[in-house]
Amino acid sequence: MTDSCRFHSSSLRSGRFSESGRAYLITTTTRARRPVFHDLRLGLAVVQTLKAADNAQRTNTLAYVLMPDHLHWLLMLGEGENLLGIVGWVKGVSARRIGLMAGLTGIWQTGFHDRATRSEEDLHALARYVVANPLRAGIVARLGDYPLWDSVYLSL
Repeated sequence: MTDSCRFHSSSLRSGRFSESGRAYLITTTTRARRPVFHDLRLGLAVVQTLKAADNAQRTNTLAYVLMPDHLHWLLMLGEGENLLGIVGWVKGVSARRIGLMAGLTGIWQTGFHDRATRSEEDLHALARYVVANPLRAGIVARLGDYPLWDSVYLSL
């Protein structure tokens, strides 16, 4: 990692504040934007990890889409959780699963981008934006043809 990248990733963490019960939009990429999740099995390992975070009440996933080289995740942060901890946990657990399945290492890029939603924001509209990524990228013509997404707002 170059010094400028190292500085930038640490500056992303500087001043980061997590609030339980608030909705956040997280974006994180694979290292060097490698299209790891073209392999559906590896993508499902990430999806299982997101569901494990929900089952443990660490998060409440509102929507996600796992693109070939990045993840968009709209979530409500669980009680007592912080973004750095939960995103690190998801990336770490999913990387270990993928390592066991495919022998790959260094799956995720260091750091992530987050945006706290404002109370007046329409989470349904934000979820629609998240899951429509494969359409906007031209990967599929219909969202139903893309396997690595979900939303609590199923009537998108």
